[in-house]
Amino acid sequence: MNYIWKTQKEGFHEALHYLRGRSKGTVRSIMTPWSTFNDATIAGLEWNTINILAGRPGSLKTLIKDQIIRNAFKLNPEQDFRVLEFQLEMLGRTSAVRDFVSVIGKTYKQVCSADGILEESDIVKCYDYVIEQLKNPIDVIESAPTVEEFEKIIDQYMELHHYIEESIDKVTNEVTVKKKLYKKVIITLDHSILIKKGYGEKDKQDTLHKLGECLTKLKKKYPIIFIILSQLNRNVDSQDRTEEGRPGNYPNDSDVFGSDALLMHTDFLVAFDRPAKRNIRIYGPEKFIIEDNSIIIMHFLKCRNAETVKSFFKAIWHKMEIVQIPAPPSQQIRTR
Repeated sequence: MNYIWKTQKEGFHEALHYLRGRSKGTVRSIMTPWSTFNDATIAGLEWNTINILAGRPGSLKTLIKDQIIRNAFKLNPEQDFRVLEFQLEMLGRTSAVRDFVSVIGKTYKQVCSADGILEESDIVKCYDYVIEQLKNPIDVIESAPTVEEFEKIIDQYMELHHYIEESIDKVTNEVTVKKKLYKKVIITLDHSILIKKGYGEKDKQDTLHKLGECLTKLKKKYPIIFIILSQLNRNVDSQDRTEEGRPGNYPNDSDVFGSDALLMHTDFLVAFDRPAKRNIRIYGPEKFIIEDNSIIIMHFLKCRNAETVKSFFKAIWHKMEIVQIPAPPSQQIRTR
């Protein structure tokens, strides 16, 4: 086997080229709609990274992922990229209707005429939104692949969207160098547990180990941002974890399903929690007062190049989006 290595000089050269690009604005991260999310990363999601969004069912993981994608082109107009979504849990139609909810500002039932008939003017707004959105290069895969199939699909997709960069000699006006480059792509996977078990894989843990290795291989090979949705284990719903005002209220990295398989490969891990959904109204040792079911906390558990923090959000149901809010007040500690 022939091994390929880089010299220290090459590593420094690549780092200096990256810093120069960041300082000039030619190298940018993908900004998200939330400042605290961007602050927890490197001014947004960096290219060539694996980002895991984890939570229990109903923690709004898919909604948050959709909001990132829905705003990606608008918030990053200077960048040229595509989106490839592995929508393995939700139909493309359902995802599109949720987009219409955000556009019209009515509930999902109202948009589907299950709570009154949707007005023609609202349908026109949906058509206008579709026309605008179709300008953005987004592709969707709905059938669940194995890890091997997942890798092949991405290889094919990246090859389909490669281009050749040519260098021209200013004196002779002749092409001196031709370099193969790939279009930048945000790839979402909703979600990791739905990847099919492949040949030789005993269980889901084996599959996730293989998926982690595959993601790392692909992020080094191509200009990709991976956004991977994952579950939190059921133990976060146990009685000792839901006792109010305790450190156990907070999710940690070991709560992520298949954490041993995925965490070593992950650049950025955020866990979502809706305390009221777990009947927690006094949250964590800081004793944050959780007023209603719409409060969401993002726990940034692994930030390879930034500090780990937590941030508070509120779901706006009729817009199918979440907005950043200040930390809620804490319960006063009583003293005699």
